[in-house]
Amino acid sequence: MKRRKDERQKAQRWGHVSEYLAALYLFAKGYKVLAIRYRTRLGEIDLIVRKGDLVAFVEVKARIGEQEAIDAVGFSTQRRIRAASDLWLSKRQDAARLSQRYDVVAVLPGRLPRHFANAF
Repeated sequence: MKRRKDERQKAQRWGHVSEYLAALYLFAKGYKVLAIRYRTRLGEIDLIVRKGDLVAFVEVKARIGEQEAIDAVGFSTQRRIRAASDLWLSKRQDAARLSQRYDVVAVLPGRLPRHFANAF
């Protein structure tokens, strides 16, 4: 039982590190990081980034391969992110002029993160 808890905590730590790596990577690509782990009653968004009038809601997945990362973002995850993003946008005064997009960043061992724009 303790081993399972330790593994879960290790996975959670790696997930948090992956989110920061993804944020740093997107920052280097010219995005402004608006939020990391944005929580609402409807769900959580790993990253919210902006470049000009484009806001991207980003799901970060740490996996061994790109395809595994993309496949890990299922329909229920997409629905949760869209609902949370609607809530985030509803609180923005400039929401009407913002374009929105849903991205995935795959954090892969020993490689730079891979950004999949408009993933869903």
